[in-house]
Amino acid sequence: MNKPMVAAQNAALLPTTILGHQPPRIPTAGKIRAGIKVLTKAAAANPAIRALYEDGLAHSATFEQIERKIAERFPDVKTPLAPKNVAWFTVRPNDFPNPALAGQILDAHGEDRGDGEVRLYRFPVIFPADAWQSVMPHELACWARSEKRYWSEYSSDGQTRRCMMFSPAKVDQRSQRALRTFGGRGTQPRPENDGLCDPERCPEFQSRQCNLSGRFIFYIPGIRSLDAFELHTNSFYALSRAIERFEAIAFMRGGRIAGFLDRQRTPFYLTKKLREVSHLDAKTGQPVRSAHWIIELEAPVDVAALLAQHDEHGALRLADEAARTLQGNAPAESAFHSYVETGETDAPAPVQATEPTANAIAATSAAPATKPEGAGHAAVYAIGAELGVDRGRLDAYLDWAWGAGWCRNAQGIKRVLAELTNYRGDPDGLRARIDVEIGPQQKEQS
Repeated sequence: MNKPMVAAQNAALLPTTILGHQPPRIPTAGKIRAGIKVLTKAAAANPAIRALYEDGLAHSATFEQIERKIAERFPDVKTPLAPKNVAWFTVRPNDFPNPALAGQILDAHGEDRGDGEVRLYRFPVIFPADAWQSVMPHELACWARSEKRYWSEYSSDGQTRRCMMFSPAKVDQRSQRALRTFGGRGTQPRPENDGLCDPERCPEFQSRQCNLSGRFIFYIPGIRSLDAFELHTNSFYALSRAIERFEAIAFMRGGRIAGFLDRQRTPFYLTKKLREVSHLDAKTGQPVRSAHWIIELEAPVDVAALLAQHDEHGALRLADEAARTLQGNAPAESAFHSYVETGETDAPAPVQATEPTANAIAATSAAPATKPEGAGHAAVYAIGAELGVDRGRLDAYLDWAWGAGWCRNAQGIKRVLAELTNYRGDPDGLRARIDVEIGPQQKEQS
């Protein structure tokens, strides 16, 4: 079934393309690492391996490159490097397509804390999307040396967690050659466990081959890069605490976490804190507490100012509704209802609009009764229709979330388009959010 044509901002209707069917992704080019890797005890006992490791560090090689070089020279050493938790982030030139970016980041935000080394302990970030699931993707994943073997993925109902793997290559029976694939390798549920991800019964998880894997995707203010940077972490505590921060900020900013946090251009910050965390001892099964450097997401912002800023958007929206009502242009289903909780039986009957005065008629003739139409507005409503959202409810939601002036400036339309585009893969999520913000759609009574 073909998808309908969608409108692009400041462009005519564009057809859906082959590559356009792929889920949108935030492009990344460059990694900031949460720690370092050091030689294991067995590898450190070999002077030749120690020399390779130190030479790699001296030439700013990535830890993967160092590990690969050791594996080529000493194939009997299965795990030459092991991760080590430290108080700083690692920024190495070879982790960036443009190696100069590493120097720019350290020059701007690096610190010497008395050991003679300039390191990255804390740095500002802004996120490119409002959904924390987009800027902090995570999964359970089992890796082989060169590729991902198994990973977790939720089914379309959002309830069942699947164990996925790459599909085996299909072979042409006549030529006995593997068939070419388009759009990447296919995936399938893992047959050994019926495609169900159950960590307690998973041999890979119990043997620590399968672990939680997540990453932050962000930009650094002042560092010029079209592509975002990423910071990987396997810490359940770091990811869980970040979700708490994201949800708190989104609640106070009307669902937004993207961009700067306030008019003073306050960003988020990523740093590390030494915290005691508990884990189960493998031998005794008893909880044990130990200190670890945990990635911490900070938002050094005045909460009262954030709430006041959100209230200003609501006040502007209410003022706009009041002006339209006085002009005789009150919408049939006013967004005022989102501020008032009414019962189904006690709600008063809707009041019929009175005859507008001469002044109101004059004002009405001077101002359009509907939102101004243009290429940007057409794109907004086209995406809304594609996602199955009624235009009236979409207007009420956008006025509530962005203020009634969103349709009067190009920047507001651009932000609305970006938000709706993020929901193209999850139309049910958008409809659910609209129901939460402005209330569920009232069913027509016969």
